[in-house]
Amino acid sequence: MNKIKAKEILSKYTTFVTFVVLVFILSILTRGRALSWDSIKTLIIAESVRAFASLGVGMIIITKGIDLSIGYVVCLTASVAASFAQDPALATALYPGRSFPLIMPIIAGLAAGGIFGLFNGVLVAYGKLPPFIATLGTMVIARGIQLIYTKAAIVSSLTTGFKAIAQTSIGPASFQIPLLGIYVVIITFVIWVLLRHTKQGTNFYAIGGNAQAARVSGINVERDLVCVYFYAGLLYGAAGILLASRLALANALTANGMELDAIAAVTVGGVSQNGGVGTVSGMIIGIFTMGLINYGMSFMAIDSYYQYLVKGGIIIIAVFFDMKKYAKRA
Repeated sequence: MNKIKAKEILSKYTTFVTFVVLVFILSILTRGRALSWDSIKTLIIAESVRAFASLGVGMIIITKGIDLSIGYVVCLTASVAASFAQDPALATALYPGRSFPLIMPIIAGLAAGGIFGLFNGVLVAYGKLPPFIATLGTMVIARGIQLIYTKAAIVSSLTTGFKAIAQTSIGPASFQIPLLGIYVVIITFVIWVLLRHTKQGTNFYAIGGNAQAARVSGINVERDLVCVYFYAGLLYGAAGILLASRLALANALTANGMELDAIAAVTVGGVSQNGGVGTVSGMIIGIFTMGLINYGMSFMAIDSYYQYLVKGGIIIIAVFFDMKKYAKRA
């Protein structure tokens, strides 16, 4: 009886247990350095931008969708935001001689992300395209627009005010808290409220569980699908803004492969590819679990090329056990 109960608890809290085990292993490998505040702060900074993208695609997967356009949409939004935050005195700036208020790059980045999210949603909901195909197409479109808009050049020399958005930390010198971490806490709370305490959030789970049953019960499936992709697009826009601010530049390689990291993180975090299952807390734990894995591989000097193999393997294993778990319940 105790063994059965232990298995149930382990199955329910697999993501959390995995995270704790990884922390323990890393603590041993790094002789406690992994648990120092400096290491934790570095992890928060590294994963905060990915957290925005992961929360976006996590909501989409809950509705039994997928989004492959993340990386290039974030790349485009970062480039758009950065272009409105360049030093006007820079001769090679996209808008030379023009100075924009700080709110402008923020609005521009969010708008670019929102437009792509809306486009994805319309293609999936009303165009009836499979999410895989629709977002594969918009991924290429976003890539092309980014190259055309920037002329394949690096967008750099950003203003101090814009860079401060993601590069600032607050608190005493011995315990500086990055603003990026605070942004993640705020957006996590917003998404948690949306998914768990609004009718639309309940609709997302219902659509992912059984879209036809959701439609019969009176849910406007098409409208809610457009909304979930639109919300995700806004989150990608925010990720692009923060990434450009943190790096103080944007180019054609910005956010390269972020879709892999985001999908892997939420899958590891327990968001089922079968739809209708997933929690915000699981997504966040999944994000930092992948961050710990990246940190561990870097610490052990594993070549970045091999890290892609590990990430791909993690996705396959996580989906395999996810399908196995829900097949048993069925």
